[in-house]
This record gives sequence, C-alpha cells and structure tokens, in this order.
Amino acid sequence: MRLLAAAFAAAAVLGSGPAQAQSGRSGGFDFYVLSLSWSPTYCATKGSRADPAQCGTQQPRGFVVHGLWPQYERGFPSDCAVTGRSPTRAQIDGVLDLMPSPGLVRHEWRRHGTCTGLDPSSYFRQIRTAAERVRVPDAFAAGDARIETSPAAVEEAFVAANPSLRPSMIAVQCQGRLLNEVRICMTKDLRFRPCAEVDRRACRSGAVVMPASGGDGR
Repeated sequence: MRLLAAAFAAAAVLGSGPAQAQSGRSGGFDFYVLSLSWSPTYCATKGSRADPAQCGTQQPRGFVVHGLWPQYERGFPSDCAVTGRSPTRAQIDGVLDLMPSPGLVRHEWRRHGTCTGLDPSSYFRQIRTAAERVRVPDAFAAGDARIETSPAAVEEAFVAANPSLRPSMIAVQCQGRLLNEVRICMTKDLRFRPCAEVDRRACRSGAVVMPASGGDGR
C-alpha cells in the first residue's frame, strides 16, 4: 500500500467506529475494520486546529491510515483493560510513516489496540500488514488535486483495484459534502470479509468532494 501517513491530535480523531462502543474483553472480537482517511478533508475541516504533523507540511497526502479497529458483528469494543506497558517511543516512531502523529498512535492504541489481545508491537505490525493488503486506486493516490465524485464511484474503484474485495466489504464515509474515510472489513487474519452493519452506515450522498491537499474543501 502506497499512501500511508496520518496524524490527528490525541483527542481529535476523524470519526468514531462504525457502531456504538461497548465494554469488552481484550481479544474477544469478530473482525477488523481498516479505516483509511482522506487526509485533505481532515485538514480542511479542522483548519487551525489540525495537527501540523499531518497538515503543516508541503507533502501532499491522499488516503492515510486512521486505524485498525476490532469489531463485533454489532458494535465494537473500546478502551479495554490490559496489563503491560504502553507503547514505547521507539514503537510509536516505527509507525509514523503510516500515522505520523504520536498523539493519534497513542489514541488508537488506547481506544482500539487494547481490545485486540495484542501487545503494542504486534498491534502496530498488524496495522502495517492490513494496510499493505489494500491497494488504493491510482486516481486517489496523490491528494494533490480536487476530485468531484460519488461514494459509489469511490467504492467501485477500490473494488476494481482489489480483486478479492466486494461491495459488501467496504463502506465509504462522508462528512457533510466531503468524503472523509473508506472503511474496509477484514478477518482476524486480514482477509477481506463482509460486514453488514458497517456497510449500512455508509455515506448515502449522491455526490461528494475530495479536496486537495492545501485546499479549503469547497
């Protein structure tokens, strides 16, 4: 996967999981959602509150990794109690090419990683493996041009670029008229799989805008 870099402040994440959070036992979940965020939407909507690690650079960014979320068939576990160490600085630095905000990395570990049954190092490896299994369509690779499209067209492009991906396994999300995320469902061993609840919560807009890096979203 070639487009990975994301950053959000620890308390400013581009959206929640696909359904209501529930308390849960670490490791006792059904599948994963890999969330890929359209970075220019985050930067455009957050404005001066955007994380400069993501938005304050000259490098254009398109789709970037938001997180890898354990899910139930209905709802998802959150902020599970675990024993052991929090991620070390070296472990955080090791995923900054995927999620280059230390605040986001810590947030994703606390909220989602703690519910996987994995230690931080294994969780971050799982994120990398999941991201490498998704090919982002070439049309959305750069993030340096404004795109007017539809959720259906974005979904179709991802399905075409990933031969084993089906429409029932992916959900495009929007924030108002702006596309903000693509969520792809995966088994625990990171194969694409259907996810009815995630799919039901997809954006129903007929048209969306994907702003360019450095744009204002209009």
